[in-house]
Amino acid sequence: MALKTIPPALAAFDSLPDSALIDASAYALLLGCSTNTIWRRAAAGVIPRPIKVSTQQTRWRVGDVRKSMASLGNAVEC
Repeated sequence: MALKTIPPALAAFDSLPDSALIDASAYALLLGCSTNTIWRRAAAGVIPRPIKVSTQQTRWRVGDVRKSMASLGNAVEC
């Protein structure tokens, strides 16, 4: 069985400032779902909209993710 490594953004999530940025894969790991589900939820307005960092990079602010996770609680299922 292959071991998965935890991305640095996720390993240090609790110590990251609210202004830090995470990508869709880190967000998906936080919620325990796929990156496709993250994109669907963002489009539906269930989670915060991402910010476009560049033409090929989209990220979420850690502060927005924390607020979203606190308000959703255990209501979100993947």
